[in-house]
Amino acid sequence: MAAYAALLSLSQILHNLQPHDWRRFFHDKDVLVESLLEKVIFLQDFLENSHSHKASNFAATESLETRIRAAAYAAEDIIESHISYQLLAKHNTFWHLDPFWKMFFRVQSVVAVAVHVFWSPIAHVNAVFVVAQNMIAAGRKQKWVQVIKEMDFIIKEVVQIKNACCAGEDPWKNRNILPAATSSSSRLHLGVQGKNLVVGFDGDLVEIKTRMIGTSSNLEVVSIVGMGGIGKTTLARQVYDDRYIDSHFDIRAWVVVSQEYSLRQSKGRRYLIVMDDMWDTKIWDAVRRLFPDDGNGSRVLLTTRISDVAKYANSCSPQYKMNFLNEEDSWNLLRRKVFGEEACPLELEEIGKVIARKCGGLPLSIVVIGGLLSKASRTQEYWRSVANNLNAVATEVDERCVEILALSYYHLPRHLRACFLYMGVFLKDDIPVSKLVRLWAAEGFLKPNISKSMEEVAEGDLKDLVERSLVLVTKKSSNGKIKTCKIHDLLRDLCTKNAQKENLFHVVNSYDDVKQDTSTWRRLTIHPDAWRPREIYSSIHSIPKARSLLCIGTNLIHLSFVYLRFRLLRVLDVVVIHFHEFPAEVTELVNLRYLAFTCAWQLPPSISKLQNLETLVYHKWKLQQCPLLPRDIWLMPKLRHLWVTPSCFLDSLDHAQRLPNNSFLLENLQTLSGVRNFRCSSDIIKRIPNLRKLKISYDVSLFESWSPYQLENLITLHNLETLTIRTENSHHIPDVVYPEKLAYPLQLRKLTLSGLRLPWRNLKIIGALPNLEVLKLRRNACQGPEWRPIEGEFCQLKFLLLEGLDVVQWRADYTHFPRLQNLIIRSCYRLKQIPSCFGDIYTLELIELVDCRITALISAKQIQREQKCLENYELEVRLNPGPTGGDAATGVATKTQATATVAQTVLGDGRRRPVAVGAASPWIWAMAAQIQGDVAPNPRFWGTEVAQATSVGNKAPTEKKVQN
Repeated sequence: MAAYAALLSLSQILHNLQPHDWRRFFHDKDVLVESLLEKVIFLQDFLENSHSHKASNFAATESLETRIRAAAYAAEDIIESHISYQLLAKHNTFWHLDPFWKMFFRVQSVVAVAVHVFWSPIAHVNAVFVVAQNMIAAGRKQKWVQVIKEMDFIIKEVVQIKNACCAGEDPWKNRNILPAATSSSSRLHLGVQGKNLVVGFDGDLVEIKTRMIGTSSNLEVVSIVGMGGIGKTTLARQVYDDRYIDSHFDIRAWVVVSQEYSLRQSKGRRYLIVMDDMWDTKIWDAVRRLFPDDGNGSRVLLTTRISDVAKYANSCSPQYKMNFLNEEDSWNLLRRKVFGEEACPLELEEIGKVIARKCGGLPLSIVVIGGLLSKASRTQEYWRSVANNLNAVATEVDERCVEILALSYYHLPRHLRACFLYMGVFLKDDIPVSKLVRLWAAEGFLKPNISKSMEEVAEGDLKDLVERSLVLVTKKSSNGKIKTCKIHDLLRDLCTKNAQKENLFHVVNSYDDVKQDTSTWRRLTIHPDAWRPREIYSSIHSIPKARSLLCIGTNLIHLSFVYLRFRLLRVLDVVVIHFHEFPAEVTELVNLRYLAFTCAWQLPPSISKLQNLETLVYHKWKLQQCPLLPRDIWLMPKLRHLWVTPSCFLDSLDHAQRLPNNSFLLENLQTLSGVRNFRCSSDIIKRIPNLRKLKISYDVSLFESWSPYQLENLITLHNLETLTIRTENSHHIPDVVYPEKLAYPLQLRKLTLSGLRLPWRNLKIIGALPNLEVLKLRRNACQGPEWRPIEGEFCQLKFLLLEGLDVVQWRADYTHFPRLQNLIIRSCYRLKQIPSCFGDIYTLELIELVDCRITALISAKQIQREQKCLENYELEVRLNPGPTGGDAATGVATKTQATATVAQTVLGDGRRRPVAVGAASPWIWAMAAQIQGDVAPNPRFWGTEVAQATSVGNKAPTEKKVQN
């Protein structure tokens, strides 16, 4: 629920309050802040452990949490409003206040100046303003007292609940904190017309049945893992009901985890127990001792949504992770659910496939929709209406659909619930994880960990959601971390509905969404299909308690007239709105933690007023000139991430502008991305001591020497893990001098170089980095015909990308890259072949070649063929010759187009497909046969070079050496 998130956010505000803020706010009564913080921590602890209280009345629990949330929000509003007023008074800016107080503060400022000149006539006037200020303080104090009283009432009720639990009583007698969907009787049957058919999981079914009757005599636990509604129970039921399985086991039992079952009768007999829908490792601990292992081949089949539970039950056995159905299987399941064994009318087939595709491969959604369509009018008009409003139809038709999915949410730990619901603010597209984790941090959703940064905490929370089958990983970065993710459409609907119910956030898709009372809204996101934007803005521009405004999508350019009057905002993401000049109002949003926007002009120096800002994302949409970031950026001590696109100059600090007492020190800065011609002087470097990610570029057309940029000082950034250095306009200057004194910090894990034209011998320094895991060399990062690494380099390297390089010979041994997992080569037209011994790298999982010469493609295929002979089927080889075939620089230019055809025909999946016939057809098929290993190379078609490169295919593969 959102109550825990509200408490977590409030506790962070209280922790961040400085002593002088306490005294100014509470008139030297610091004890009030400490007392409130103690109350907040007490309530957090209660909510975290509420499952142990066996509270079973969901409605009563929801009511209590609503009161906790309201009290936490009220306290947060009072504190942040006061801080906002104080900071704005300090800067003499009151544009966003109510008209009376705007006039009041302006007149007071005038009075303060006039007092020195005309003291007697206006002393009485100034006294009036002092009285007004006291009235404000008194009103704030009265609200504060009310909040404290409400907190005390809540805590008294919580104490009674905890005391009753300690006495062994149930304070919520005959109540359940979870909806009734936990019972097995409420589970939605995913079979088709009375039959428990499995569509799309035939391979898994065969493999699991084989495991059930396998030769192992020991007790074995087999786990099926996947999100709610994906078909785990259906698959388990198919195994359980199989006639051969029935005859194989003496005893079979199907146990829903909430049920009790005695296994005394199983002693000495071969049994199969299905444990359906297990949520917690503690439950496994409780039942594990009940399963006797008599060495007779008994089995336990476990279904769960949580990967860690499956690992805990049997860490040595592979899990069966349920995947979504593909489009073909989705349509087959929908068709069978609607028509049974009958054929689908042709006029409904096309729209039926659209409906199946929109179900996102989730069997639960397909079965629910299929049940509706089977009982409704079978007309194109009706089916189109279902297709256009699919998710709403699925949830309205069968509430059990929502209940099944909601179970995953209710079983989440408290600190993950707001993070999960917040994913509903995004569209159906992939969600950038870098943006997601920073928004979580800015919203105050993350539970602090003294040994981890907020970003590390967020990454851990996201991984937990993935392990619980709630979040899907759509792309991983080169270092193995999650780069983009998404959630299923039905889960997104669940998130938006629950979030609105709990006042976590509201999604605005149309003017109708803002006709209701918006005065209590905390967060809102405007989606790109929103219509009547001016009416929407007129309704939302003055929401007094709004903390977040996110404009998501690409079609909100017409909202550039917006005036941002949300004085308590923490998050403002308006990248899709193209401002012609920087909105002055933004610099008065002094509570901002996250700011992302697009502007035609550069940032003003007044940006430094945002003293609480942690993330700044700045896009410039007019590229006439490279913008200049103001030196006032250095006066934002809480800044953690600065992203700029395209690259900008950062105003440097000269000696006259340096101030004592750690001025211009950004000790919290972790990301600096998009700075051009960055001067890495020792004075600058020491002002960003905790930088972890640096992305810089240099326009070599603007200078003749690298020495002013002092890249050798990068070695003193002891926390730097990711470094990107690229040059601009180097292709116009053929004789660019490379940076001779470039040095790298020892903690570096990921390095990307582009356009530097380093000699290959300079990679010895890079190869010696002890923690380097990812190396990307792009666009003439290195120059020279030969790369000859030496043993002992790149000991930890896992990912290597070579792109747009002129290397011809790569003379390397498998010992040079002992831990390499992924090798990607793109547009290296001159590279003749990959070292054949790379097949002996035990960790190698992928070789990918794109737009390379044919001899390199053949060498990669040969490596894979050798490994298959050694029964190593794990190595994946992806070959794509690209639009040029990669042979423009070789002697095979006349066959470029046909080469691409061959690779697309054969290399992709190993299956021959029809190609255009013509004069080149004979050598096309000869090449295809050679790549597939069917025949020896024919010099008549390919020439001596290709024949020699492929002749290794006739040699017997050598045995792999065992690594110590």
